[in-house]
Amino acid sequence: QEQLVESGGGLVQAGDSLRLSCAASGRTFSQYAMGWFRQASEDEPKFVAAISKSGDSTNYADSVKGRFTISRDNAKNMGYLQMNSLKPEDTAVYYCVADGGSHYYTDPNLFGAWGQGTQVTVYS
Repeated sequence: QEQLVESGGGLVQAGDSLRLSCAASGRTFSQYAMGWFRQASEDEPKFVAAISKSGDSTNYADSVKGRFTISRDNAKNMGYLQMNSLKPEDTAVYYCVADGGSHYYTDPNLFGAWGQGTQVTVYS
């Protein structure tokens, strides 16, 4: 099972950009689909984006389409989430996830590996 560590969160103004990074341990990162979920206060984690094992296919929640871009570098065992045109409603703890299944999964229970999370706060 991959171990995941997120970084790059912070406090930004609406309209700004942030880039989240996810560092994966192990030598099998390319065998896992990876993605991002976010959790605001007491809500359940919500799907944000996911990318296929090879990186040639992506999947996004409607709320972030056109603003967020997910990518990965398997040679570096890294995943990324570029977030542009941030809105206050994007405020949440963002989690990197990975699993050997499909990047079309949007149920958090189908992703077995989770990072510790990184806080993103967007103020208006």
